[in-house]
Amino acid sequence: MKHPRDYRNEQVVVLGLAKSGHAVARVFHELGAIVTVNDQKARVDCPEAEELETLGIEVICGEHPESLIHSSVKLVIKNPGIPYRVPPLMKAIELGIDIVTEIEVGSYLCAGPIIGVTGSNGKTTTTTWIGLILEKAGLNPIVAGNIGRPLCDVAKENVPGQWLVVELSSFQLKGTDKFRPHISCLLNVYETHLDYHGNMDDYMESKARLFTNQTEDDIAVVNWDDPVCRRLSAHGRAKLFPFSATGILAYGVCVLGGVITYIDKSGQAWPIIPVLELGISGKHNLENALAATAVAIAADVDIRQIPPALREFRGVEHRQEFVHKREGILFYNDSKATNSSATMKAMDAFDAPIVWIGGGLDRGSDYMELLPYFEGGVKAVVLLGETKFKLQRVAELARLGSIKVVDTANSVEDTMNEAVKLAYASAETGDVILFSPACASWDMFTSYEQRGRMFKASVHNL
Repeated sequence: MKHPRDYRNEQVVVLGLAKSGHAVARVFHELGAIVTVNDQKARVDCPEAEELETLGIEVICGEHPESLIHSSVKLVIKNPGIPYRVPPLMKAIELGIDIVTEIEVGSYLCAGPIIGVTGSNGKTTTTTWIGLILEKAGLNPIVAGNIGRPLCDVAKENVPGQWLVVELSSFQLKGTDKFRPHISCLLNVYETHLDYHGNMDDYMESKARLFTNQTEDDIAVVNWDDPVCRRLSAHGRAKLFPFSATGILAYGVCVLGGVITYIDKSGQAWPIIPVLELGISGKHNLENALAATAVAIAADVDIRQIPPALREFRGVEHRQEFVHKREGILFYNDSKATNSSATMKAMDAFDAPIVWIGGGLDRGSDYMELLPYFEGGVKAVVLLGETKFKLQRVAELARLGSIKVVDTANSVEDTMNEAVKLAYASAETGDVILFSPACASWDMFTSYEQRGRMFKASVHNL
């Protein structure tokens, strides 16, 4: 795509409202483009529409009209979650019209350097942790992207030299063209989102776009323990900055004698913080801490300024979030676990017996990868959502003594209340009740955030 200012008096279509669609529509309107916004949801479910219309932007809700995409349209900006197989996008592809996501547009408008963070799991934790480190170092970063605020919104307040720490999903990256972070960070790559991408090749290619436009002046922070991450980092020309939780590196950030340590290019070791002093526990959070440390060093933060944020950080909402303790039973909300690998990492974080609540949108997996966990630390399961019977089959193969399936014919509130009650009835003092669905939320809930908050409300209403 061209620079956003070069679409003045040209027709631009924004496909999908929500926060990113609203933000990017305003940007193009302010720059003089002729903007049409389209969302298949009913008008009553598009609260952003009225404000855009008061600005003179055309908004079409409730359908994708055939007339939406035509040869005079010069650019389509799509909501990241909309698949490319929908008719308007297929027609745009046929006509050779550029299709991008809001991240691409926002990157043209930001004055400061971008740190782009992606991975199958750990994106939000690592992005937030990086932001906290930079904040404590006095750098006043802006945290944005998939984590919350659209890049087009924060671009208005970003000033030269001010870091933008941006969480990026594969959906967002797939819709980029010239997007170039100064520091990229790839955490891990697991099989997920195949209902959207169709196959792992497309998923990995989307992740690799993080590196594609980087040059020798940029830096790529890469999980050296993950062979896919190592391979994908070759898609760019950035200087590699590896991190490892399992090996000793000649250069990068790793663990020496139980201490997170930076090995500089001369081979000198600089101890930073003992692993046991990290604010959150678990092997996956060690990897997140190593990544955040590497990014901070790449951003020229003095290593003496890094330990306070590593100690003080207590995690993010919906990611192994402690909710409540009742009769010696601990409740944890891990609603952000939208795939099996995230759930397995959560299960690994606990030594206590686990009563697991899971299930959600069916994306075609058989969930057999959970079998060893059901045979190990999980003592009981409570299942809900579209995948409940698939998960029941895995639990039966594991010969679990307690398998409960919740009837999802009731309201989502009643379903969640029932799931929490059944889990509590299956637990005893010393157990952990872990809500870590291993599935996306969209079969029952509008988002993993809504799902997690509903779980917390059910716990407190026991």
